[in-house]
Amino acid sequence: MAARPPLFSTSLMGSLPRPRAILDGLRGLRKGALTREAFDALVEAETRRALALQEDWGLDLLTSGEFGRDNYVSFVADRLSGVEMMDMGQLLDHIEDKKAFEQILTILDVPAVSIRNAICTGRLGDRGGIALPELEMMKRRANKPLKVTLPGPYLLTRSMWLAPLSGRAYADKEELGRDVVALLQQEVSRLQEAGAAVIQFDEPVLTEVIFTEGRPRSFMCAALSERKDPAEELAFAASLIAPVLAHVDGARSLAALHVCRGNWSRDESTLLSGPYTPLLDLFAEVQAPLLELEYSTPRAGELSALLEDGRFGSGTILGLGVVNPRIDHVESVEEILNRAEEALRWLPPERLMLTPDCGFATFANRPMNVEEVIGRKVSAMTEAARILRRRHG
Repeated sequence: MAARPPLFSTSLMGSLPRPRAILDGLRGLRKGALTREAFDALVEAETRRALALQEDWGLDLLTSGEFGRDNYVSFVADRLSGVEMMDMGQLLDHIEDKKAFEQILTILDVPAVSIRNAICTGRLGDRGGIALPELEMMKRRANKPLKVTLPGPYLLTRSMWLAPLSGRAYADKEELGRDVVALLQQEVSRLQEAGAAVIQFDEPVLTEVIFTEGRPRSFMCAALSERKDPAEELAFAASLIAPVLAHVDGARSLAALHVCRGNWSRDESTLLSGPYTPLLDLFAEVQAPLLELEYSTPRAGELSALLEDGRFGSGTILGLGVVNPRIDHVESVEEILNRAEEALRWLPPERLMLTPDCGFATFANRPMNVEEVIGRKVSAMTEAARILRRRHG
């Protein structure tokens, strides 16, 4: 696949719900009751099924479904040295403001025992690839271009930093961030060599920086690290994201940045709200060739606030979120077409792609939806894309 995708290309954001066999396998792996080889065989079988489903749904770019991940970021504990998976009970021993952290868990409505987080406890080291094994697995089975999803460098740095533990190996969060950038750049090189069509970096915590002033935090993975002034924090984030995106050779793969407002609850009232306007300077600085943004929820604000602003890059492709993974309502083809046509008031057809707002799973045991509904939603999205190609191709 060329770096420029076909008109109105469609893809998942990344994850699909993990079936019972995978959940049981994850538990068995943690307890030592299942070998890594046996678990990998389970993951490959489910990945094969997910690829077939995505082809049936008509998607243009295929993802792994992320079945081998316990969640969208903590899985790196299995892929990097110097990182340990810790449960909330272990983390609480090292958190100064325990009351505030427990408040976050209450907002999330998640039992503390069900959440585990990857914490940096030593110098980071490579173990042969973060998402590379998933790409190699997909290549054995897929007949379409492949999209690889990774936690972004800011998300990784902020979620892994816990000063009492990480401070034993790194002087500060900034030093840790430099190693995270270097590791992700190395991963990008491997993914491009292996033929990834799209390399996506997830940075949901950016919205936590700008939308929680005076409110309790609602990103568990962001709460372990102290919060700076929002402007200073966004500058730090940009300093990590920009060199990783720039390392993607645009002639070989399309670099993508995904930003949302949280995806852990089906209760929209608990999730963050606000337009992307406060992030436009960061978007301009990091220059993501593809920006994948949630827009099927009113919490995202108006498209005009993004697309009428000169800071939205003149060459940037918009991955427009047209399907809400957290609700049972199946968006009609007409609803999706109307949303896409609205974006085309500002964008030429070659700069619009269609996606769900987020993944269909966040924590392994807390999917956002069920497969039957997911299939109907995604099929409506791909049918809308076919109609748009006929109209504008």
